[in-house]
Amino acid sequence: MKWDEAIAVLGGVPDAWPRLEARYGEPHRRYHTLDHAAAVARDSAWLAEGLGDVDRAIVAVAAWTHDVVYDAKPGEDERASADWAREALAGVAEPHIERVEGLVLATIKHDAPAGDALATALLDADLAILGAPEPKYAVYAKAVREEYAKYPDDVWREGRIAVLEGMLTRTLYRSEAARTRWATAAAENLTAELTHWRREQPDHR
Repeated sequence: MKWDEAIAVLGGVPDAWPRLEARYGEPHRRYHTLDHAAAVARDSAWLAEGLGDVDRAIVAVAAWTHDVVYDAKPGEDERASADWAREALAGVAEPHIERVEGLVLATIKHDAPAGDALATALLDADLAILGAPEPKYAVYAKAVREEYAKYPDDVWREGRIAVLEGMLTRTLYRSEAARTRWATAAAENLTAELTHWRREQPDHR
């Protein structure tokens, strides 16, 4: 669902789009761009297609805003994005604003109650890139490294290994639809990247 359509469903004024577009166009971004937000909006709409209009609009707004503030500061970025979303939703009913905020904040730990269908749609869509074809995944991995360029290679490597190991030890996708579509490729992509970084460790034999 497009931004203007989603905001209209929620009874707001869609005048924040130029500011949102400018945010996602910041020069330090490589992966967390408007293309990523659009992909999450598209995939979350597919996953939320059985929900009502208002719920689908809430998911869409959360998708468009979940990385609107991005400075490679996990936790801080999501909280700032939730604040940005609140400001952009001026005039929308408070329960809807709170729901959008909660969804954006759920992307910090990628967790939410099991029965939360809105969070399931957003969180699964946010991880769709992990199950992309290998060439597209490689572009994603390179772009994320560039966004964290302030960290030296050894710090990045150890941090990335920890992240990859964590993802490989949990169930990535909450919905059956997402698992069917992305889980197998995601496991292969993550395992291949983890193997690469482990081989780069100084004590690797």
